[in-house]
Amino acid sequence: MASEIHMPAPKCLTENINGQLRVNPEALKILSAIRQPVVVVAIVGPYRTGKSYLMNKLAGKKKGISLGSTVQSHTKGIWMWCMPHPKKPDHTLVLLDTEGLGDVEKHHSYVTELTSRIRAKSSPDEHEVQDSANFVSFFPDFVWTLRDFSLELILDGQPITADKYLEYSLKLKQGNDKKIKNFNEPRLCIRKFFPEKKCFIFDPPAHRRCLSHLDQLQEEDLNPEFREQIADFCFYILSHSKAKTLSGGITVNGPRLESLVLTYVSSISSGDLPCMESAVLALAEIENLAAVQKAIAHYDEQTGQKLKLPTETLQELLDLHSATEKEAIEVFMKHSFKDVDQVFQKKLGDKLQAKLDDFCKQNMKASSDYCMALIQDSFHPLYEDVKQGTFSKPGCYYIFIKKMNELKDKYHQVPRKGVQVNYILITFSGASLK
Repeated sequence: MASEIHMPAPKCLTENINGQLRVNPEALKILSAIRQPVVVVAIVGPYRTGKSYLMNKLAGKKKGISLGSTVQSHTKGIWMWCMPHPKKPDHTLVLLDTEGLGDVEKHHSYVTELTSRIRAKSSPDEHEVQDSANFVSFFPDFVWTLRDFSLELILDGQPITADKYLEYSLKLKQGNDKKIKNFNEPRLCIRKFFPEKKCFIFDPPAHRRCLSHLDQLQEEDLNPEFREQIADFCFYILSHSKAKTLSGGITVNGPRLESLVLTYVSSISSGDLPCMESAVLALAEIENLAAVQKAIAHYDEQTGQKLKLPTETLQELLDLHSATEKEAIEVFMKHSFKDVDQVFQKKLGDKLQAKLDDFCKQNMKASSDYCMALIQDSFHPLYEDVKQGTFSKPGCYYIFIKKMNELKDKYHQVPRKGVQVNYILITFSGASLK
């Protein structure tokens, strides 16, 4: 996606249609065109808590993602908005606004059930199941936002920051009864899953009667403290958010994000648990197959430009193949990742070897055809004399040998006859003397 192009409005990425999770092809087409690294910012939480408003602010727009004014959730499925990143050149910002969780009191269960809803590896061992910290390697940074915050940030008589308030809120209680366990579980998971945590609090944005049309208010109509808090929030998110990466430090661009979306949705639709390792392997297979094709295309292009058949010697063909093969492997290495046991590089090697074998056959045929045409053109007059008995007279045999040698010398002086030069001459000479 060119830096000056962005989506004028968000599009639905995934939606639930009659209990079946579907992906919007138009949204995937947009992702597939983004060749830059993507910075993904997703928001999740209970419905009617201002998620879409924050996303519009991050997009630098007053409107875009629909804002509701009733208890009915307006955002259905996951909505995507892509645009040039305002603070990271050559990066694309991908905003994901999610459908609100219906039960405000139970939304914390989504945090505690994360390890049962996704898997890090396709065949986790017992240790990994027990140690949820393994998920940290691919979990994003955690930013907690609290709206309509009316408490004073004071602890033990001392003023504290919002981050300190979050840290205090995540403290565990002592005890083993069910109530304490339910209290501790989401806090424990947040602490373990998300080593990077940040908290923002927001004062009420305006008078209560104005909240139903918040997106229509002018900036000067909003609470000054709220405006400052929103500005701080947007600055932090846009400044600290990083390009999405996969295990091994692989940077994700639009096509890779597209592949991940398709893989996750396919797993969920089939009743399986989304698996991070399987998703990365599926992506690796797609990209490595494409890398093989890019390498083959480069090889074909270069040999098409440089290879002229027949070659003077077999070594000339082998040297050209070797140099072009090296370039093709470099192209493959540039576009491939996670080629476990060099499976795809070996496939590339097999394909290149097959092309060399075919070139060798073409080279022999081209040489044979050219040499035969050259011999027939050069030796035809002599052959006609032989048929008419010109050299049957006494003493003419030596004249025949002389002319034959002259024609052979002339034949050898013609360049680029190829690898069949002697074989064709010997075969023709033997046949012509019979």
